[in-house]
Amino acid sequence: MKNAITSLVLIFATTLAMQAQDSTKIKTALLLVDIQNFYFPSEGNKGLVNAHEASLVAKEVLEIFRNENQLVVHIRHQSKNGFGIHSHVTPLENEKIITKTEVNSFKGTDLQAFLKENKVTRLVIIGMQTQMCLEGAVRAAYDYGYECIVVEDACATRDLKFGDKLVKAADVHAGTLATLQGGGYAKVINLSTFKETLSDIIK
Repeated sequence: MKNAITSLVLIFATTLAMQAQDSTKIKTALLLVDIQNFYFPSEGNKGLVNAHEASLVAKEVLEIFRNENQLVVHIRHQSKNGFGIHSHVTPLENEKIITKTEVNSFKGTDLQAFLKENKVTRLVIIGMQTQMCLEGAVRAAYDYGYECIVVEDACATRDLKFGDKLVKAADVHAGTLATLQGGGYAKVINLSTFKETLSDIIK
């Protein structure tokens, strides 16, 4: 009888330890934000600066997540023209697709519910435009308590004007990412660093 009680206590203690371990386990998902056709050059549309190059990096990040069997979420912004997700990052049938109407990917969508359901605690976020929907997703995710990582060369934007001043896309991009990292909203890395630290990012 004593041995049976001891065994039950050990099983109970082991179960509690495993539950505690599971509760602190980091689960990472990839968010691809608005990598859509309307951001790429076409007739009458200049597209974003370096959209093609950024999409190729995004494709590589996506392939890594797929090879690691990690969760992938595609975000797309509702639009009459160019609504489709770019062919470089075409979703698979089993990958979640969310359509939004706001800069914030969480607002008016089931993104938060989906991430909670899948017990995600860390997000790798990439996409377009850097200072708009990419930044909006990062800031909102941070407010929800997610650890955020941005792969900066998988993001792109365009030149902006403020009064008489032209702000080059590279400066918009760098300024936005500097703010996100400097403000503690996200860790900003490039593709090379992402690959080198993959085992730490995807556990």
